[in-house]
Amino acid sequence: MAGANRADMIRAIFRAYLSNDRKFVEDAFSDEFRFTSPFDDNIDKATYFARCWQNSDWIERHELERIFVDGDAAFVTYRCVAKDSKSFRNTEFFVFDGDKVRRIDVYFGATYRDGKFVRQQS
Repeated sequence: MAGANRADMIRAIFRAYLSNDRKFVEDAFSDEFRFTSPFDDNIDKATYFARCWQNSDWIERHELERIFVDGDAAFVTYRCVAKDSKSFRNTEFFVFDGDKVRRIDVYFGATYRDGKFVRQQS
């Protein structure tokens, strides 16, 4: 899969999440998929969907700000805007295995409400 196609796949995964198209995302992830975030340490595909997949009705939109692809890896930075005017910016690191996503590591950014910084609870 070429770099442009990897960027297109990332865009498609974000669209699928927003439209609650779980099947598309499941098919985009390899059987060996692993996910890490500040709340999750190297969880597998089944655990990811049990723990992390939620109804996206609370999201107004994703603003994909930049996608950098380098071979089998890519970074995407985005702003997520919730319907309650809360927003946050994250960066995700994708690792591909062929045409499937094998790994995603998420790095959380700051959260804002009505343009003002919201301190997160630990």
